[in-house]
Amino acid sequence: MIDETLFRQVLGHFASGVTVVTTAVGERLVGLTVSSFTSLALQPMLVLVCIDHQAGSHDLIAEAGQYAVNILAEGQEYLSRRFASEEAQKFIPDTFTRSPRGLPLLNGALAQLECRLHQRLPGGDHTIYIGEVVAAACTDASPLLYYRSGYHTLGR
Repeated sequence: MIDETLFRQVLGHFASGVTVVTTAVGERLVGLTVSSFTSLALQPMLVLVCIDHQAGSHDLIAEAGQYAVNILAEGQEYLSRRFASEEAQKFIPDTFTRSPRGLPLLNGALAQLECRLHQRLPGGDHTIYIGEVVAAACTDASPLLYYRSGYHTLGR
């Protein structure tokens, strides 16, 4: 059996992009930085995010029935840190737009996926939210990466 510290250390050796998952319930906007994001299927187009039960956004994603995945671009580390914090004011005016579906989309993101909640599954101390992609957009920017507990870029 391995301990949690070793488990975290080993997983830290997997470089990944950085995402902020956002949703809205009426006028209430919520979002959080999420490291557990992946594509799941092409038919139908599905992605998944894993959200800790303790996260303030956890129940609101289910209530909203939809969410957006904002894949952060190089230079957006500040957004990752803001949405990972307990800071109350995460959505600053003029830094996001509302999609036609009402989802908050972060300005300048590398890519964005708008998802209709397809399924919820238990995953230990997290819930796996599977979303069917209903809209998508991307840019030619470079990604923000997370590796071994730090932010990095491709360094082109």
